[in-house]
Amino acid sequence: MWYFSPMANYFDWVQRVTENFLTSKKAKRAATVAQKRTFKSELLSWLDAIVFAVIFVLLINQYLFQLFMIPSPSMVETLLIKDRVFVSKNSYGLELYPGGKKIFERINPIRDEVIVFYNPQYISKGPVFDILSQIIYMGTFSLVNIDLDESGNMRERLYVKRAALLSGETGFFNNGKLYFKGEGESTVYDEQSFRQNNNLSTAPHQSLDKELYPAINAYGSLLAYQELNMGDSAPKHLLQTYQKIAAYSASVDFYQIEKSKARSLSQIKPDDLELRSEKAHYNKGIYVPANHILPLGDNRDNSQDGRYFGPVSYKEIIGKVKFRFWPLKRMGKVL
Repeated sequence: MWYFSPMANYFDWVQRVTENFLTSKKAKRAATVAQKRTFKSELLSWLDAIVFAVIFVLLINQYLFQLFMIPSPSMVETLLIKDRVFVSKNSYGLELYPGGKKIFERINPIRDEVIVFYNPQYISKGPVFDILSQIIYMGTFSLVNIDLDESGNMRERLYVKRAALLSGETGFFNNGKLYFKGEGESTVYDEQSFRQNNNLSTAPHQSLDKELYPAINAYGSLLAYQELNMGDSAPKHLLQTYQKIAAYSASVDFYQIEKSKARSLSQIKPDDLELRSEKAHYNKGIYVPANHILPLGDNRDNSQDGRYFGPVSYKEIIGKVKFRFWPLKRMGKVL
């Protein structure tokens, strides 16, 4: 019928243009193959393939998943040093570029998830180096890391920890144990009991013997006397108690040491407002503001975590650890 003619003519035109385009491309491809291959053409061909592969890998790492190697013992036994894991990069929204703005932030991290976030204490070597090291690290699927310190050890731009406390909660740490309460609540929960009662992971643990804590607290008090140049005035019972860990070479609870030190400083000089404020900092605990989470390592005796740098913003969290693929004998989901 006549009113279909313009549409029919349009489709005929599209077909002709498409056929001409494909015929032209085929002819060019045939001419290229027919040409004598040279070293330059082979080199350019390989470079083209490599650049495409690197870009493809970077896009996968940035928007889908990233391979990550565990650099420290902070998540033992859940994750060991040199374990390799898959990190889901779209669990909490998409980061437009490394360290950049996030979009589609519809889901927030919840308690107990193992998360990856930017280290708040990371000292940048400059934007060029940061971007280059990230490209190399992601482009080689975490096999090559040029971001090293003076000793040749990997610097931790990213941290892997467990989401321990949520927005509105306040955490208190005493002798290695975590206690917390919700906003506006008077009930204080013991983390270990809370985890057992709510079917959460029991991986967070202390490997330090609880009987060592009197010596650890004594050590903190002795440091307070030394800081005030009053080492000779330190009570003898502190020196005697400290002897239990004097030759101890394993990791100790540095948070508790600093807490004990702050308490002793304020007791020695009660009129110093700054020292009293430092003591109050430990007593009032760590409050987690809105849109933040407090991350802690499972290996509580040896973890640089939220106890030292505080809560982490959702915007700094780039993904969730889903699966361990290396070593093969420990392959499986990360819980």
